[in-house]
Amino acid sequence: MNLILLGAPGAGKGTQAAAITTLYNIPHISTGDILRKNVREGTPIGIKAKEYMDGGALVPDEVVIEIVRQRISEPDCVNGYLLDGFPRTKDQAAALDKITKIGRVINIDIDLKLLLRRLTGRRVCDKCGETGHITTITGEICTKCNSGKWIQRLDDNEKTVSNRLSVYESQTAPLISYYSDKGVLVNVNGAQEIGMVREEVLAVLKTQMTNDK
Repeated sequence: MNLILLGAPGAGKGTQAAAITTLYNIPHISTGDILRKNVREGTPIGIKAKEYMDGGALVPDEVVIEIVRQRISEPDCVNGYLLDGFPRTKDQAAALDKITKIGRVINIDIDLKLLLRRLTGRRVCDKCGETGHITTITGEICTKCNSGKWIQRLDDNEKTVSNRLSVYESQTAPLISYYSDKGVLVNVNGAQEIGMVREEVLAVLKTQMTNDK
């Protein structure tokens, strides 16, 4: 079962990815993590990627595609995998089609205005790292460690969040129509409570596995 998880920043992809990979025992593949691993280990492709990263440039599609190709050919992917953070553009999606077949693309669909409120309202404890939201936390002190203060991360300010969502909308959102046209896309309501989103995602996968038999 080869899967892709789509969704804007803050849509909850990480949480749902953890549930999927645990239940189905398939690897969660993040291209960002793979890039950093290759750079650390000094692999040929990592050295090539580092040249671009050190210069502040985006790693070219052909390098990222090759990293993905190598990763999905590893033994732990024989029963499937979950791609998260890739593809990011239609060109990357077209290149991916040439090296593998995707069974299902799950898009965690949520209004971007709601995401903006969700992300800019997020707070983190400066001591223990606990996360909360201004709509639910009370007072300035973290209720988990009872010593740290709630703070807003620098990348959760409105300007930065708006930019991230704008980039997503212009570059990645077109993937929704790309995979919809191929008949493999399923939209899941990301505005629900986390547990309900998970139930909907797993129901989609259960149906997919039944159809594959």
